[in-house]
This record gives sequence, structure tokens and C-alpha cells, in this order.
Amino acid sequence: MNVNFPLGYDGSGRTSQAALPDYVRQLIEQVLFTSPGERVNLPDFGSGLLQLSFAPNSMELAAATQFSVQSALQKWLGGYVTVQSVSASALDAMLQVTVTYSLVNTDVTQVQTFVFGGNS
Repeated sequence: MNVNFPLGYDGSGRTSQAALPDYVRQLIEQVLFTSPGERVNLPDFGSGLLQLSFAPNSMELAAATQFSVQSALQKWLGGYVTVQSVSASALDAMLQVTVTYSLVNTDVTQVQTFVFGGNS
């Protein structure tokens, strides 16, 4: 069962469900924007991506961020996706992340852009 995030209810009062592509997109978003230590029983869950907003921009930081985000996605969602690339940029209070991936067992490449902060 692919539970919709955020948790909600459908018209019949049951937990709303999401189609697999939407469910995976929601899982990716949770990994990206959860900081390690934020989840009680999973202290290493997350990517640490939100710290990018507070660091000075540099090529080294961009490479390190890409590596840490890609490894977090592979660690936590390796059963769902194959990550092909990750790019992140911070501008003022807005963080934008683009993830290129394919669902496991498919050759269909998907590109999703996630925005945190700002006017999102």
C-alpha cells in the first residue's frame, strides 16, 4: 500500500493512497528535506541538504552535497529508484534540488525538481 504524503483521507474515509510514481516522488522529497537526527527511531535518516543554505557556495560544496544527497537516496530508496544525477542550488531562502532517476525495473527516466523555502 502506497500511503499518500502528507497523510490524508479519501472520500470514503480511508487512508488516501498514491500511485507508485507519486509515492516515490514523495519518498524522495522526505529524504531530501529531512535532516539527520530529525527522526526519532532513524537518527541517520535524511540527506543533510538543508545545511546547504547556511554554507558559502563553492564547487567543492556542490560536489560534496551532490555526493551526500545521492548516497542518502541510494541508501534509503535503493529498492525503489536508481539515481542518475542530483543538482542543488541555494538562492537566498530558497533551496532547489533536481533529481534524475528511474524506478527500479524500468528504463523510464524521471526528472523531479523540489523546492524548499521561499515562495514554495
